[in-house]
Amino acid sequence: MAKSVTKRTGLAVLLGAGFSKWKAGLPVAAELFDFQLEPFGVREEGKLRLVRQLKTAWDGECPDGTAEQFIAHALAGPPRVRGAVLWYIVRRLSEPYVWTEWHAGKWRRHVLMIDENRKLERAGVTRARDFLVGLGHDVTGVLTTNYDLLVEYAFGTRLFNYGRRGEVLSGRAAYPLSQWRNPVALTGSVSIAKMHGSISWDSHGRYTDGRRGLTGNALIVAPTPEKTPPAPLASVWQLAGRILEQSSRFLVFGFAFNPYDEALLSHIANHGRGLKAVMVVDINPNLDGAKQLWPHSEVRALQPPPDGSAELAEWLGHRATTGHLTSR
Repeated sequence: MAKSVTKRTGLAVLLGAGFSKWKAGLPVAAELFDFQLEPFGVREEGKLRLVRQLKTAWDGECPDGTAEQFIAHALAGPPRVRGAVLWYIVRRLSEPYVWTEWHAGKWRRHVLMIDENRKLERAGVTRARDFLVGLGHDVTGVLTTNYDLLVEYAFGTRLFNYGRRGEVLSGRAAYPLSQWRNPVALTGSVSIAKMHGSISWDSHGRYTDGRRGLTGNALIVAPTPEKTPPAPLASVWQLAGRILEQSSRFLVFGFAFNPYDEALLSHIANHGRGLKAVMVVDINPNLDGAKQLWPHSEVRALQPPPDGSAELAEWLGHRATTGHLTSR
């Protein structure tokens, strides 16, 4: 009996650092160590000072070195160095979404919750939401290498899941409602595979906010050369594979196809063998890199800004003003 073949339909989306840069001004790897964050208290000041010293020393010894190489060097160092650099990475990417309140006689900080209304006032959330929701109902799922919560903020818990609809996140609902009275469940239809982890995840679970963006104890894969898929994120990579296997088109936004991302590139190439069309959106689109991964697909490139782009709307197969995603 002939083996049945799953029919590929729909649109998969891959969001790299360039997406968060374009929509929200978050730094890509080369810009990561700009030290544009406001330390809170003596401990953060000490960590920030240490990372500055480390980066200055590295730049002096390796003037042509990349941010990824510096991170790899730091992570091979003593625990204090490793911890400070990991803290800085997630803290920097959380900075635009940190808010402070006076509670119980002291100032306290939070990283905005996924369903927090005040998120709409922060960098890029509305722009990201308009773009992603505007892709329409054909979206099979979103793959991303970003740790930030821009995609979660854009969708809200009614539009996305992490691979299982109905999953309940740890933590309270949008301020000031409590978790036990109002548990936060992911009820949306769009699956998000965060292949390098998230500032809202740690080894114990997934949270309603980006709390690990303050402590630095997040479940992430730092931007260094990788050889194998990270074991703690195996289920996330499996989800990414399923999303690609169900899709006929692939929209890649702000992803550089860096050759050192061997494991990730191999994964999306293998699971995307049946893709019919790939659209690469980037300021400097790496068209050759995409063609090497999917030699049998029609690969096109589009430079930003894609908002309202007639070419992108034509490629998506709908008008830019119709087909918006809704909770269902």
